[in-house]
Amino acid sequence: MSKNVDGKQAPVFNAGGLGVSRRGFMTAAAAVGVIGLGNGAKAESHKGPVRIGLIGAGGRGTGAAAQALSTKEDVQLVAIGDIFADRATNCLASLQEKAAQDEAFAAKLVVDEDKVYSGFDCYKEVLKHVDAVILATPPGFRPEHFEAAVAADKHVFMEKPLATDAPGIRRVLDSAEIAVEKKLNVVVGLQRHYQAAYTGWVQKLHDGAIGDIVHSRVYWNSGGVWEPRMARGEEKSELEYQIRNWYYYNWICGDHIAEQHIHNLDVGNWVNQSYPVTAYGQGGRQVRTDKRYGDIFDHHSIEFEYENGAIMSSRCRHFPQTTNLVTEKFHGTKGSAPKPGEILDRSGKIIYAHRQRKGEKSPYQVEHDVLWSAVAEGRYQFADAENGAYATLTAIMGRMATYSGQVITWEDALNDEEQLVPQYMTSDSEPPTQPDADGWYPRPMPGSGEEA
Repeated sequence: MSKNVDGKQAPVFNAGGLGVSRRGFMTAAAAVGVIGLGNGAKAESHKGPVRIGLIGAGGRGTGAAAQALSTKEDVQLVAIGDIFADRATNCLASLQEKAAQDEAFAAKLVVDEDKVYSGFDCYKEVLKHVDAVILATPPGFRPEHFEAAVAADKHVFMEKPLATDAPGIRRVLDSAEIAVEKKLNVVVGLQRHYQAAYTGWVQKLHDGAIGDIVHSRVYWNSGGVWEPRMARGEEKSELEYQIRNWYYYNWICGDHIAEQHIHNLDVGNWVNQSYPVTAYGQGGRQVRTDKRYGDIFDHHSIEFEYENGAIMSSRCRHFPQTTNLVTEKFHGTKGSAPKPGEILDRSGKIIYAHRQRKGEKSPYQVEHDVLWSAVAEGRYQFADAENGAYATLTAIMGRMATYSGQVITWEDALNDEEQLVPQYMTSDSEPPTQPDADGWYPRPMPGSGEEA
C-alpha cells in the first residue's frame, strides 16, 4: 500500500466525504454525482449580494466570470486581477459587451475602474473586496492563490489543474483541510462531475452494472490548443514571454497531461473509486518540435495500476491532422462502458443509455449554478479541493513516469521535493527554466537522468 507524506495509508477515493485530511484519511463513499457533496449544513443565508472577485483574466477566467454572472443568484463581480494590466482591462471590456446585450447580466457586473488590478500581487487586492473568488490564473500560481483565499475566509471556484509540482499539491491539500474546517465551499473545474451524462453513468458503474472494473481507457488525443501568443522579440522580459505563452512551459502549466488530460484521468479515478499506486509510460516531442513550444512533450502514453490490480491505459497527444479522441471507456467482468452515458452487457446489448433532456445545461454553467446557490443560501456543500489535488497528482505522477522512463509510485509522486514554481515571484524575477543561446529550452530525456 502506498503511503502519504506522513507515512500513513494512501487516500481512498473520497469524492463524497468531508473532514478528510492529508494527515488522517477516513473511508468515505464515492460520490453519486457532484464531488465533495457535504452535509448541506444550513447556516444563515448570505446577506446582500455575494461579491465575487476574478483572479486570472484570460479566456478561461473571463468565461468563468460570465458563467458566475449568468446564475439566478444575487451575485456581483466587483473586482478583477491579472498579472498583466491589458488582460484585466480586456476581460472587463468583454464582460461589458455581454452586459450591453443582457440587462440581468449588466446588473451583476459592478466592477469599478479602481477595482481592476494588475501585477503579481493583484490577488491580494482582489481578496480585500469579496466574499468569494474565481481562481483562473495559469496553474503554477494556483497553490499560492488558493492558500491566500482560504486564509482570507473566501469561498472558491478554481480551475484545474491545482498545481504543477508535488510541493504545490501538498500546499493545496493543507489549504483544503483548512477550508473544510472553516466550512468554505470549494468547487474545482472538473466539470464532468456536474454533467448529467456522467453522473448517472458513473452511478450505474458503481452499482456494478459491468461488474468489477478491470481495464480503463482514457484519452485526450487532439490537434492541440492555441499557438504561442507572443512572438519572440515582443516581450519585455523572459518571464513575460513564458507567462504569456504559459501553456508550453512545464513549471507554470504542468504539461498538457495535467492541463487537459486531467479530466479523463479524474473520470478514471472516479469510476475506479481509487487513485493509482504506480505509473509506467513513455512520451516525447515528435510533431510539435519547434523551439516556440517551450519544454513540454507533445505526447504521453502511460499505464496506471490501482491497488486491486486494475489497469488504466492513458493516452494524450497534440498531433494536428490526426484522429481526435477525447473520451473514457471501461471494461468489467460483466460488460463494458464504451463511452460516457452508455453501458453494454457481455453480449454487446445496450443496457443503459443516457438520454439528454431538453434544456440540459452545460456542466460549465451547472458548476457555477450550484456553487453560488450554496454560498447565497448559506449552505456548506462543496469540498472539491482534495479530489482536485489528487486528480492533479495523478497527472503529475504520469508526467514523472514519461519524463523519467521509470516506474513511479504514488508515494514517489506525493513526496517528490522538486519545486518547479519559485516561492515568490515579481515582475523582475527570472523564470526557473531558461533558453540557451539559440532559444532552445532544456527538455526531459527519459533514461538519461538529464535534459537535452
